[in-house]
Amino acid sequence: MKTIYDIIKRPIITEKAVKNNEKNGVLVFEVDMDANKIEIRKAVEGIFGVKVKDIRTLVVKPKPKRFSFRSSGYKKAWKKAIVRIVSEKPVNIADLEVK
Repeated sequence: MKTIYDIIKRPIITEKAVKNNEKNGVLVFEVDMDANKIEIRKAVEGIFGVKVKDIRTLVVKPKPKRFSFRSSGYKKAWKKAIVRIVSEKPVNIADLEVK
């Protein structure tokens, strides 16, 4: 059985994601590939204690990567969740404690 910390792997902290959090109340996470929207909703509400408005998910395709002179391969594919919350103030993801 997956816990809420197995579903949400890490927050995506980029300039665009932080700006979107401050203006629109949107959080971005890397989530488990097998997680569905209902599990993601329960995990975000359990960790942050906020109400989730809607969720959008997408699978980020693998990108090519060079390892050495002749060796090449691909990065792993991962799943991204874009979560819109109902809150007047932005959630501070940097202070999140990982258990």
